[in-house]
Amino acid sequence: MRTIHTLFAASLAAGVALAATSPAAAIDQRKASEARQTSRAVLICDTDAATRRAFTREHGAAPVFVTAEEALRVRPSDPAWTTPRCITEREHARLRDATTAQARVP
Repeated sequence: MRTIHTLFAASLAAGVALAATSPAAAIDQRKASEARQTSRAVLICDTDAATRRAFTREHGAAPVFVTAEEALRVRPSDPAWTTPRCITEREHARLRDATTAQARVP
């Protein structure tokens, strides 16, 4: 009987906590959804056939590869991408180095 009361109290506390955070979670999910619609996601992809097939299967289109320079030139006013763009590991390193260098310059 004591176990049932403990389980009931724990489930009640969890329900109250969930109800308190539910509106905030809904707002966060909506913001994330809006960000995905307007974002320009870039994924690190290999150039082999298996990766291309997997990307096509998951996103419904063949991968489009961009360079670090192209990724840096994207502006908020540019149209959103319908599918994520791909970047090779080497170009990703260039992109990372370029953004780090920009962050250091006053």
